[in-house]
Amino acid sequence: NPFEDPEAVTAANYQSITSEPFRGLISGSFEPYLSIYIDAQDANLNELIDRFVEDMKKQGVPETKPETGTSVLSSCGDLFVFYKKCLVQCTELSTGKPLLSLANLFKKYLREYMHRVILANLPKIGGEATKSIQFPTVSQLKDLKDISQATSGLLQNFSSFMKEGETVRFSENDQVMICTFLVTAEYCLDTAQQLEQKLKQKVEAEFKDEIKFAGELDMFHSVISNCLSLLVQELESSCDTALINMSKINWSQVHQVGDESVYVSQLISTWRGMVPRVRDCLASSRKYFTQFCVKFVSNFIPKFISSVYKCKPVSTVGAEQLLLDTHSLKTVLMDLPNICESAAIKPSRKAPVAFTKVVVKGMTRAEMILKVVMSHSEPPNLFVDQYIRLVQDPESNELVKLLDMKGIKRNDHAPFLQFFKDAQNQVKGEDSSDEISFSVASADDSLSEETRIRKLEKLIKKRL
Repeated sequence: NPFEDPEAVTAANYQSITSEPFRGLISGSFEPYLSIYIDAQDANLNELIDRFVEDMKKQGVPETKPETGTSVLSSCGDLFVFYKKCLVQCTELSTGKPLLSLANLFKKYLREYMHRVILANLPKIGGEATKSIQFPTVSQLKDLKDISQATSGLLQNFSSFMKEGETVRFSENDQVMICTFLVTAEYCLDTAQQLEQKLKQKVEAEFKDEIKFAGELDMFHSVISNCLSLLVQELESSCDTALINMSKINWSQVHQVGDESVYVSQLISTWRGMVPRVRDCLASSRKYFTQFCVKFVSNFIPKFISSVYKCKPVSTVGAEQLLLDTHSLKTVLMDLPNICESAAIKPSRKAPVAFTKVVVKGMTRAEMILKVVMSHSEPPNLFVDQYIRLVQDPESNELVKLLDMKGIKRNDHAPFLQFFKDAQNQVKGEDSSDEISFSVASADDSLSEETRIRKLEKLIKKRL
């Protein structure tokens, strides 16, 4: 890092470093004219950014190593090395207002670098879609104090594009480039924080509070977050075909539980194709890879449950097959951060606990929903009781969806919804320790229901 101190201040060298009696006497005479130096560095940095932009047009896809991941753009290191040279030169001449002006110049070109080198070259964002995003240029800024405001506007426009843009599909090289920009933004974030601290150490006390890189640091955080969102969006989009195929199956005509369905194999194949690549690219940024996995399952599982609702009507055996498929997906998702391109390769580490909690909570809900669908719909009170007991945070809208899956006509929903409403009112009127009790159907029906679920669970365990 260019801003790490080569030598720490100690009791032995403190006097020579800080108490030279004649330090600054001559250079102080030039301080009123150092704006010429600042203007010269402004021009040099502008030329430097122009060169970085041209180099990006010629640059190929960075090499990725599983041990170290994709590398930070070399231009980023060059920029901070130049910053260090400027800092050393300026502090030898002045630590007053000229150094504050230099700090603002650094902030200005951090924005320029993110805008013209990173954001402008993000796959899709850097193509035709760029025209829909209005990036403020430095020439449009009235003075250097406008930098933070311009940065905020840039991030809002970028986020707006992410929300309103079309579905994005990226090639393998595009995915590698997005990861490269992510680790570069991470490097900028860490190094800019150290640069800010170094400037505060060097500048005179009266200007210390004016050195703030908060807007630029927020920009780096936002670029990292948006790069992760692009990767998550790509993996999500790749799953859409399999989920559509899932909803197209005639689940009412499934009469026998067999191996996992084709759509399950399609989903697992999609995950094996992309996740290992992203993991290798972000080997040096493991925390962001974990965030990528958490964001994906947090988006995918609700979408999967929505696809389950579309599987209607579904027979009891069809629900059993769906439950088997769901458990297979849950097993794979539990270890998604360690998934390999081949099933024969076994992972060497455990998935993060925070990640597995998200998977367990979401996929368990999907399993419970299917267990409810497997239940007999008569009598209605028993079916509603089963739904309330198995599914966390039950809702009447979801109950309607489950009744649709059972093939029950909308005209016949009224008894179920009334029992559900009564149960909810009873919950509100009782202590949390009380349990809702319904009239129980025959013991034979309950026993056969539990037996069928137990048999299915044994089948799942046997297959695993």
